[in-house]
Amino acid sequence: MKLSATSRILVLASLAGFAFAGAGYTLSECIVGEGFYESFNFEAIADPTNGRVNYVDEETAVMLGLTFAIGDTFIMRADDTTVLSPSGPGRNSVRIRSNNVYTTHVAVFDIQHMPQGCGTWPAIWESDEANWPLGGEVDIVEGVNDVTPNQSTLHTSANCTIPATGTNQLGTILTTDCDYTANGCGVLLTEDDNSFGPNFNNIGGGWYAMERTNDYISIWFWERHSRSVPSEVAFGAPTINTSNWGTPAAYFPNTDCDLATHFDANNIIINLTFCGDWAGNVYASSGCPSTCVDNPLAFSEAYFQFSSINIYT
Repeated sequence: MKLSATSRILVLASLAGFAFAGAGYTLSECIVGEGFYESFNFEAIADPTNGRVNYVDEETAVMLGLTFAIGDTFIMRADDTTVLSPSGPGRNSVRIRSNNVYTTHVAVFDIQHMPQGCGTWPAIWESDEANWPLGGEVDIVEGVNDVTPNQSTLHTSANCTIPATGTNQLGTILTTDCDYTANGCGVLLTEDDNSFGPNFNNIGGGWYAMERTNDYISIWFWERHSRSVPSEVAFGAPTINTSNWGTPAAYFPNTDCDLATHFDANNIIINLTFCGDWAGNVYASSGCPSTCVDNPLAFSEAYFQFSSINIYT
């Protein structure tokens, strides 16, 4: 009997005891360049993480040069010229939320550059803000003060945990209780220090992907020039099969968490804040100088540069 390439991979995965199954999906959205303005809205809201930031609307962001699109490239950044008053509003920045919501799906982010600098707190995540934390939260990319590696985390209501051992993933479990009051269940992408901050930018970025099902949530990261990045990820194929993608960096099974009841339809959210509850509280221990105050020159590299976001359902 001659097995297809896909069949051979599935057999090998079964023999290796893989906890994840993978599935096939079809491209439903390809967001590039100007398409970000059609697919996302700009949230000019108070920062729920108490950051020293002033999120501006789309018109203001365009006027101030905090966002623009050229060809297939989309940029969103923070102000890096204004010296702020200690008692005044925070630094102008951008927070965008997808117009569409998602349940079972795969999101692939082709990122050329992410914000860096002491005091920065960038994040790419999914949540239902109107029903948080009952609607769940998946932090795909998140970190502070240039500290590596990336941390991927779930935040839920009570009675959701992940196994402390036995999970087949490349990263390292940081915490197991996903309850938001316990700061969620997190996985550090310790297999690759290039997954966040200046290291990520120095290699030209890469791809993050998140697969959400009722059985598991998986997150992958591939460096820009990695030989292991699946061709269907690198080239934005019209169909994908996550069974071919190898061991995820972070894997959150439904072993002790009913994902179907802890997560509802979520938006994609991308934002850049400063200091606040996390970056500010660990500023000194992150090796950053002085205190977490505003120095505009420190934020010249505080921007996201996306080539695309592909959504598969």
